[in-house]
Amino acid sequence: MKGGSDRVSNLTLACRPCNQAKGNRDVREFLSGKPSVLDRILRQAKTPLKDVAAVNATRWKLCQQLKETGLPIEVGTGGQTKFNRTRFGLPKTHGLDAACVGKMESIQVRTEQPLLIKATGHGTRQMCGTNKFGFPTRHRSRARFVKGFQTGDLVKAVVPKGKKAGTHVGRVAVRSTGWFNISTATKIRRSAPTIANRLGWW
Repeated sequence: MKGGSDRVSNLTLACRPCNQAKGNRDVREFLSGKPSVLDRILRQAKTPLKDVAAVNATRWKLCQQLKETGLPIEVGTGGQTKFNRTRFGLPKTHGLDAACVGKMESIQVRTEQPLLIKATGHGTRQMCGTNKFGFPTRHRSRARFVKGFQTGDLVKAVVPKGKKAGTHVGRVAVRSTGWFNISTATKIRRSAPTIANRLGWW
């Protein structure tokens, strides 16, 4: 906006509120009241762009090797993505940007609320369990599956009697004893795997 280039060295990450507040002002004017932040950004702009160069070289090499397979290969640019998004009158979001990559004649947006999926881990790499002070208290089993279940699976446990009686749905943490912890929306319950049915996993 001020005559600067669109090179990576002239760009910086910014949240939407800061980006909107800055507008087309020079960064020195915008951050005049925050000298430490301004100094950090200006120093960052002078750092070598080795990583960018490596990514650029790698992606074109990958593209060339894919073309050698004889399969139809097509590449796009950020400018082309923006052009597609603009001509279809779409807002800038990660999902719509992904849909606007490459050559396209039309696009149909069928929902205003995309499906959001939370990624959860399956277990841990820790060799032992610790107490609240960080001291080891128990050994962690290296077996990831117990009775066909894995930590992180989404399960439904039907408990016919006892103080935990009822149907509980949540994520399971497997235990080598065969009694699993099930984290529901409100609390953690214990259940035997013989009455737990897998709903699916993420």
